[in-house]
Amino acid sequence: MNEIGFKTIPRPGVTRAIIRIAIRRLPAVFALAALVIYSAPRSFPALTKPTTPSALVSTATRAGRLEVFDDTWATINDHYYDPKFRGLDWDTQRVTFRNEAAEAGSGRELYAVLRRMIGTLNDPHTRVFSPEDKFDWWRPRFISIGLGIREIDGLATVVKVERNSAPARAGILPGDVIDSVDGQPASSVVNQRLTTATPAAAERTRAFAAIFDGTAETLLELGWKDKHGNQRQAYFKRYWQLRELGLSVNKESGKYLIIEIDAFTKPIATSFARIVKEKLKRRRGLVIDLRNNGGGDAEAMAEIASSFLGAGVSLGEFSDRSGAGFGVFTGFLTAQPVAISVPVIVLTSERTASAAEILVAAVRRAKRATIIGTKTCGCVLAIRARHNLPDGGVLDVSELDYKTPTGEHLEGNGIQPDHEVLVNRKDLYAKRDAAIAYALSELTQSQNSPHR
Repeated sequence: MNEIGFKTIPRPGVTRAIIRIAIRRLPAVFALAALVIYSAPRSFPALTKPTTPSALVSTATRAGRLEVFDDTWATINDHYYDPKFRGLDWDTQRVTFRNEAAEAGSGRELYAVLRRMIGTLNDPHTRVFSPEDKFDWWRPRFISIGLGIREIDGLATVVKVERNSAPARAGILPGDVIDSVDGQPASSVVNQRLTTATPAAAERTRAFAAIFDGTAETLLELGWKDKHGNQRQAYFKRYWQLRELGLSVNKESGKYLIIEIDAFTKPIATSFARIVKEKLKRRRGLVIDLRNNGGGDAEAMAEIASSFLGAGVSLGEFSDRSGAGFGVFTGFLTAQPVAISVPVIVLTSERTASAAEILVAAVRRAKRATIIGTKTCGCVLAIRARHNLPDGGVLDVSELDYKTPTGEHLEGNGIQPDHEVLVNRKDLYAKRDAAIAYALSELTQSQNSPHR
């Protein structure tokens, strides 16, 4: 993904800032984006500290593991956006996990301890990566076996099968239920990835999406139940997969145009403007599908939002733990996009996150769209910079909170759609997209309404 800044339109008393949003692709189909502030007001001190190869500590030693642990805990303690740590006793977490970190048998075990400690915050944006697992926001990759998983009726359910993949050749279909992974019940694998007894919806989504996690090139033993209830089993190899995020316009339905946006990038914003100009002229309604959109470049998102809202419209405000903050506004990257005046429906899901949630909140607030689908992730915090750990690992810390122009917090709350449309196995087997069908029905009814 291209790194593109989001320059806010300055207003009196509002700090000018540059914002970028980074996408993290989790295993399977779930995506989560963290808002990242690379250039922020001077009142927010820089977080990243340089680490040279000669200064790297070794996690093969007890002292090295403790140095990495202490640095991780202290950085979160000093910079986390919420001084109350979302109601968690952060000092207690240090006592609880420090000895485990000291006694870890390897660097990999140490990072497993760090992730469990960070997981108690129940914040998907604050996360840690070992030196060998560093994540590139702009070239997202994830471990896969060729399947996308989602929780449906409490079960790990296949929602996507990669074309020509080994699972496709084995006959796995969207709608099949995963029973076991490497000999363990799928429910147990999910529970192992949960850090609290009552996890938030976003954490459950990540846990289900991550049930195939493991080391690349290793075999995974998978058990599943097909449409007819038959139990099946096979071995599949884990592999790294790069995903190209883009914009799909191959879904058209008569007088209505359907555009699916995977993420926000400058090329996607440019394509969106071109498609709207070329294809929307003879259409009487527009469906924007953000169900798999985990965020992206905030400037690109703002340009797309400008097609609905115009320029200079507030998209909300970010603030640090002291309350200091700055506002962000819509604006244009290139030429002014074509204004959209037809009825609009936006599709959402629990995978709609970060910048996508800001867009959804903005068009709803302006009464420019009807929201259909399921509740969004509730994952909207900001990371200003990456923190380099003493061994070469990397720590992301949520330093900035976000509020809508009306003062609402989306983090942990998400956005409830105007009309909820759930995904079920029957529709998956029938290859029926219930949310799209509902959206087209709504547009048709609005066209036929005598009040128009």
